[in-house]
Order: sequence, then C-alpha cells, then structure tokens
Amino acid sequence: MDFTRRGVMLVLASPSGAGKSSISRALFEDDPNIALSVSVTTRARRTDEIEGKHYHFIDVPEFERMRAAGELLESAEVHGNFYGTPRSRVEERLGNGRDILFDIDFQGTLQLYEKCRADMVTIFILPPSIKELRKRLDRRAQDSEGTIEKRLRNARLEMDHYREYDYVLVNEDLEDSTSRVRTILASARLARSRFNELDDFVRDLQEQIDAL
Repeated sequence: MDFTRRGVMLVLASPSGAGKSSISRALFEDDPNIALSVSVTTRARRTDEIEGKHYHFIDVPEFERMRAAGELLESAEVHGNFYGTPRSRVEERLGNGRDILFDIDFQGTLQLYEKCRADMVTIFILPPSIKELRKRLDRRAQDSEGTIEKRLRNARLEMDHYREYDYVLVNEDLEDSTSRVRTILASARLARSRFNELDDFVRDLQEQIDAL
C-alpha cells in the first residue's frame, strides 16, 4: 500500500576532496526524486551561473529582511557575501514527498538541527588517509599549492565535528560509498515519521478488529 511520504533532508559534509561532490553527482544521475538545495546569495552572479539553478540572487536588504522574518533555515557569511536556505522552498518540496540534498558545513548543519531535525539525515564523509586526500586535491588541478595546504588545514578543523552527524563513511571506493549513501537514504525514506497517513491507517485496522 502506498502512503503519502514526507521528503528527506539529506546533508552530506566532508573535507574538500573527500568525495562529497562525486557522490552527490552520482545520486542526481540515477534518482530523479532528489535535488540539490538552491540557496539565496547576495554575491554577484557569475557569467556561467543560472538564476534558480545555481543560486537565487538577491540584494543585501532582501537577505536581511528574509533573515529577520525567519524565512531562512540557515545562513552564513562567506568572504563578505551572505548565503542562506529559504524555508518556503524546502517546506514545499518536503510536503510533496521530494528529497533535498544539502551541501553545507557543520555550522549550517547545526542551524538546520535547531529547526528541522526530524526531517534530516546527515552523513560525514572521511578520506581513507591524508595522503590520499592530498592526491585527490592534486589530481583536480584546480588549486595552487597554497590553497591546497589551506584546504588540508581546514580539513583538520572540519573533522572535529564528525560526531555531530548521524552516519560517518570512509570514502575509500567511490562506488561503494555511493551505494552506502543510497542505502541510508532508502532507509530514511521508509522511516515511520515520513508517512503522514499511517496513524489513520492503523486506526482503521483497529476499528476493523473492533467491528468483528
């Protein structure tokens, strides 16, 4: 029997280079029911960015209004620009049984915990070793040596917070790690709390017994 299901907020976090983005892409490729959360931001739109796909671009006064009105589930300032997750879009998607993937750091995760803990499943992804993490950062060929060193130092700080997540995966093999994330998501989708009509269904079963 099919019941109406509330969506899942899936949070993936990891040090840079540990594999979070690769796992996310694999999820999107074969699961049309999950999509990336689209944040609002006050920074200028880059030439290759699409409004509503990469971000919702707004000005600072509008961001401050949304934050003051409680319209953001989480927010942060990064390099002088503001970012946040609009509450209304998340609620609409969850209510329609659609799942949302969040690519946020531990500070954003803690903010979401305060407002949406019952809807969340959180996963922290670790590299198998720092030597391997360094190799992955080098292979990307996107950053200077100084930037890579900074990312490694940040990784140490980020790993302090692994205990704050529901699950921790060591990403030694991408295919295996992606499979594990899919299993966690599948389990979350079947949680009793996701099904809004279950109470009525059980009550009806009990009434059928009473009528015997």
